Amino acid sequence: MLSWVHFGDLHASADDGYESIDHLQTMIGWVNRYLSDRIDFAFLPGDNANNGTPAQFSRIIDATRELAVPLYAIPGDHDFEPGNLDAFNAFAAEALPMSRVVKGHRCIFLDVVSAGRGGPDFRLSAADRQWLDDELVHSAEDGAPPIVFMHAYPGDVAGGESLAQAFARANVALVDTGHTHYNELLNDGWVVYASTRSTGQIEEDDGRPGLSVIAVDGGALSWKFRRVDADGPFVMITQPCDWRLHRRRAVLNATTVQPPVRVLVSGDDVAYVRATLNGVPFDLMPAPGEVGLWQSLLPAVASTRRMRLTVMATTADGRVGQDSIELPSGALAGDPPGQEGTLGTDVHAVQAWPEHGILGSQLGPNKHGHGW
Repeated sequence: MLSWVHFGDLHASADDGYESIDHLQTMIGWVNRYLSDRIDFAFLPGDNANNGTPAQFSRIIDATRELAVPLYAIPGDHDFEPGNLDAFNAFAAEALPMSRVVKGHRCIFLDVVSAGRGGPDFRLSAADRQWLDDELVHSAEDGAPPIVFMHAYPGDVAGGESLAQAFARANVALVDTGHTHYNELLNDGWVVYASTRSTGQIEEDDGRPGLSVIAVDGGALSWKFRRVDADGPFVMITQPCDWRLHRRRAVLNATTVQPPVRVLVSGDDVAYVRATLNGVPFDLMPAPGEVGLWQSLLPAVASTRRMRLTVMATTADGRVGQDSIELPSGALAGDPPGQEGTLGTDVHAVQAWPEHGILGSQLGPNKHGHGW
């Protein structure tokens, strides 16, 4: 299983007293204590420094120094405000574009800002697009679908339709983005696109900050937002896949009569993990050799409607964390959501899913955002 945390656009600035840096340090403290031994890395999606200045990046460097997992960062349009990425490059210390194969997945990190004119002029240079196409070809040899990290959806990028088609052809499982300022998931049937709420300049949910946890576990995708003020252990079902996140290229649990249930649980003092499928209870046990994962077999439950799978982890002192997903009736794969429209655009947005942090408010600067 490949898993990571996403810290949303920081917009680090003295204008708000570096409030987002305070939020980031709180989130890093939680990750270090409860999640660092069960995820692969952390991700910053661009718009890290609100004006792209060395002073702002210095604050980010100080805040991330104690992070206990590898950190990957890409630039956003605010990082490019000086007309160059010198300060960002000094912070990131990784030349972009670049890729890393992690747990069999080719993770591709892109710069869609420096080839443009600044502002929301997102594009890839011709050289970077050729590099990307080559990487997508090579990803077919990796044994697991690639993951792409870029600042904005293809629908916001010049030549985005061609880009989204390339992602679909290459069986990209997920594209993780910033820019929108709000939590959102798109599923065009081929690729899932995820955007996490900003850490600075938060418009939705009364400005409450948080982070998202993302996993690719076999053929299943999972995404869940956690607010910094949340209580109890973090719980996220990583297998099977909620119907909202199923892709046409993914064949889930096709080889087993009783498919597995796998659940990522934070490093709280968890005493037991229990679940129900349409009200039928069953227990989970720690997965051998996998830190923080609990598993069981899914009970055989007949239904002509979507089935609700709920998992609850209880700590020794009685705190409870919970996650719920919905499975299509019959087979676990089912048909993905979505509608006709250009791939990689907001027309494929998943409707509100409050249990996982998708409010549907779309308050932010994306071209389809509201109230900005």
